Amino acid sequence: MLNFLQNLLNKTKPHFEEGGRFEKLYPIFEATDTILFSTDEVTESGPHIRDSIDTKRIMILVVISLLPLYLFGAMNIGYQNAIAMGLERSNWQNFWFGFGKILPIIAITFASGAFWELIFAVVRKHPVSEGFLVTCALIPLTMPPNIPLWQISIATTFGIVIGKEIFGGVGMNIFNPALLARVFIFFTYPTKISGDKVWVIGPDGYSGATALSIPASELGQNALSMLNSVTQFDYSWWNLFWGWVPGSIGETNKLLIILSAIFLIYIKIINWRVVFGAIIGLVSMALITNLFSPFSTNSMFTIPPHYHLVMGSFLFGTVFMATEPVTGCHTNQGRWIYGILFGSLTVIIRSINPAYPEGVMLSILFVNAFAALIDWFVIQSNINRRKARHA
Repeated sequence: MLNFLQNLLNKTKPHFEEGGRFEKLYPIFEATDTILFSTDEVTESGPHIRDSIDTKRIMILVVISLLPLYLFGAMNIGYQNAIAMGLERSNWQNFWFGFGKILPIIAITFASGAFWELIFAVVRKHPVSEGFLVTCALIPLTMPPNIPLWQISIATTFGIVIGKEIFGGVGMNIFNPALLARVFIFFTYPTKISGDKVWVIGPDGYSGATALSIPASELGQNALSMLNSVTQFDYSWWNLFWGWVPGSIGETNKLLIILSAIFLIYIKIINWRVVFGAIIGLVSMALITNLFSPFSTNSMFTIPPHYHLVMGSFLFGTVFMATEPVTGCHTNQGRWIYGILFGSLTVIIRSINPAYPEGVMLSILFVNAFAALIDWFVIQSNINRRKARHA
């Protein structure tokens, strides 16, 4: 089968090369060829590095690391629906129910993303960017299961066109395109993704407060006591860790996110300094807010660090968005600063901003904007130390 595909591509290749009938569509042919098979292109001038992996393989490995989140997300959607409807289903039945809800979201996302990638590749006459695979794989995971499909299409368009292509494509963008798609939905259609109500596919009128919005709703209360008093959902630490709670499709199961992080760190696709820096920043700032909680009526100040880690999308945002190499820092010292700043801002926004108890999305956008400046200061600091050493 592979030989047949390879021979077919080799026979049709001249038609897409310069002078061929479909010369303008060469980016589409090149994308198909290099996704199915390794590229046969070689560097013509030095310096260069020989390696057995290319960018497309890296992107595919990231997509593979996201697959367990899709599988659990489908099962959790069915599980939450069964609770809302008062039904008893097996895990397999819950999975197929959720899979039926997720599949159209995935299809619309990839169709919209591929359309714009191909358009810009053909017009600009450059290869199709492999980055859209990861972007389109991430967008559905950041969305609630009941999001309207037309909104997904518009959000994907915004994330890819405004978030990436207008800057020149992959490697040029300032902000994470998948995150910008979610930001677009949040500010354009806030009733669909505001975050103060759970996202459950259930009967009309069925709703409830999220784990983060519960302590944000009342003053002068203990956050853990408020969470433990909820009877509609189980907001215990272990249940938040295992992910059997309402939320975005891919953010709930923290164990799977941690395993994905270990895999991506091991194969050196993401940098561990950003991950640990974010955890250090979040834990440190949570301890500070805990110290100030006796002197404040803000119930969010009473959330302990280990709850901050499993509430909301902190771990998901840390592993799959804050670590994105294009929009993050590129110096090792800068990565530490970047991660610590992101983690600290997450707690600050969660605790002090009553309009947005999540905090992760805005924190990542903020550190994205300052990533280049952080690197500049790190480099200048190194230059000044060298000058002083060799003066």
